[in-house]
Amino acid sequence: MSVTIWHNPRCSKSRQTLALLEDSGLEVNVRLYLEHAPTADEIKNALKLLSMEPRQLMRKGEAEYKEQGLDMKEGDALIAAMVATPKLIERPIVFNGHKARIGRPPESVLEIL
Repeated sequence: MSVTIWHNPRCSKSRQTLALLEDSGLEVNVRLYLEHAPTADEIKNALKLLSMEPRQLMRKGEAEYKEQGLDMKEGDALIAAMVATPKLIERPIVFNGHKARIGRPPESVLEIL
């Protein structure tokens, strides 16, 4: 089985989630999403798989969130902000086929394996 993780190596939860996946013996496709930002369509697919609205997938505590005035924006404007500033995307996200989970806590990804 192969899974994909949108990973930020500087994030402890992301590192813990990746280690959990690797310890499970899975083939893990690691996407460094800060370097290879997801497209709007990829974010829309992630939102669908996670059953979330765009704001729920955002790191609202990041300075960029406030600087871009994202509290006042909705829908596609939030998705565009995540494409332009991938740091705003909550992390890590693990994908397995037509399922996805955010690794907070890391063990939550076990539900989709």
